Amino acid sequence: MPAGGQSARPVLACGEVRTCLLPSFHALDGRAAAQLLRLRADEHVRVSERPNLYALSPDVLTGVDCRLPTSNGAKVRAVGTVAARAALTEGRVLQATAYFSAPSAGPDTRRPWGHYLVRPGLVEPFGKLPEQATAEGVLRGGARGELDLGMIVEGLLAQLLRHPLLDHKAPFKSRRTHLRWVARRAPEGEGPSLQRFTLAEHGLRTVELRLPEDVPAAAAAGLCEDLALHDWLLTTVVHMLDSSRLGAADGPSAVLALRPAVDHLLHLWMPRAHVDRTLGHLWDVLEREPGFTRQWQTLVQRIRDQLAVQAIPLLHEALSTR
Repeated sequence: MPAGGQSARPVLACGEVRTCLLPSFHALDGRAAAQLLRLRADEHVRVSERPNLYALSPDVLTGVDCRLPTSNGAKVRAVGTVAARAALTEGRVLQATAYFSAPSAGPDTRRPWGHYLVRPGLVEPFGKLPEQATAEGVLRGGARGELDLGMIVEGLLAQLLRHPLLDHKAPFKSRRTHLRWVARRAPEGEGPSLQRFTLAEHGLRTVELRLPEDVPAAAAAGLCEDLALHDWLLTTVVHMLDSSRLGAADGPSAVLALRPAVDHLLHLWMPRAHVDRTLGHLWDVLEREPGFTRQWQTLVQRIRDQLAVQAIPLLHEALSTR
């Protein structure tokens, strides 16, 4: 066990975010968003209206006692609690997140649950943590019998989607995306850095971070929620443009296919709006490569150009009838 009988500081934080369109014909206002995300009776939902409407639930804890996922097959048992929460942006885009942090080493024997409950969001390994193998295992995804953050996230999403506030009449079709992230401790004296952002198959994205030890896992989760939100917006609008068959479909059909983007999505692009100040600059990496905002602006301009082109014949027709 670590010296002094105390858990060492976390050296690894891991999480998973799933992002989807809220299945409601109308966007929820602030009061309804707070009602939807009230996961605990003893804590309030945080709702902010600037720069956009954003609601964040309190954390709920899931107790775990299982093996950690590892890339090298090492069998490392760990016990603790995983934190999970949900967020709603502009009453329209729903996200669920599960995350935990882990120290470099933990007790050699299991402690009473009280020991773990006073350390929310911390999962302690038995003995030494294989840090690199665990990070790679989390990004790969938990196998049978291993800690699976995706199952915790899906459970939270299922709970939220059963809420009576939702009519399950989404204004357009879209796909879920999921993002897995790991944050390892940065070398002493170095600041936060985004090491890698990867687009994988089946809507999976992976993020690797390096963070100083004083940056909490919740802040890393907030950054990754923001990345996941904007990646979902890009993915969804690209799919809308592909489905609209620009240049092939007749004008009204193309306008009809693109209208949901204008009505529901184009105003949601606000990177860093709810990211911890110490981590906001990490967005600069994605602005350089692959160029998130640059791609978004190109998509928006394509939509506006298409709507303008379709409006010209209607304007001529209106003028000719005068």
